[in-house]
Amino acid sequence: MGKLAPGPARTRRHIRVRLKVEGTTERPRLAIFRSLNHIYAQIIDDTKGVTLVSAGTVEPEIKASLEGKKKVEEAKIVGAAIAKRAVEKGITEVVFDRGGFAYHGRVKALAEGAREAGLKF
Repeated sequence: MGKLAPGPARTRRHIRVRLKVEGTTERPRLAIFRSLNHIYAQIIDDTKGVTLVSAGTVEPEIKASLEGKKKVEEAKIVGAAIAKRAVEKGITEVVFDRGGFAYHGRVKALAEGAREAGLKF
């Protein structure tokens, strides 16, 4: 059996994670997507199928504060931003969906930024 390309391998890992992780109304899912240049986060209620809160490095208000920062630092800012928006909407607890990405680097920085800003998971 040969080695899988990164895309299909991540998709398989994400499916495996999603079989175990489900967001409810009481505890929605914090989903991460990391591209080569940007990172995005959403808080999703899977029972209703709606996105409650989102943040990413492409948003103008976040993008303004990212000038000259490294990607890990950008991810931490996005984590803090999504946590702040979630707390404003009354969301304090979430389940973490790393999206098939390894929990280190930017994914870990986003999670730590969200925790520091008040989210529990």
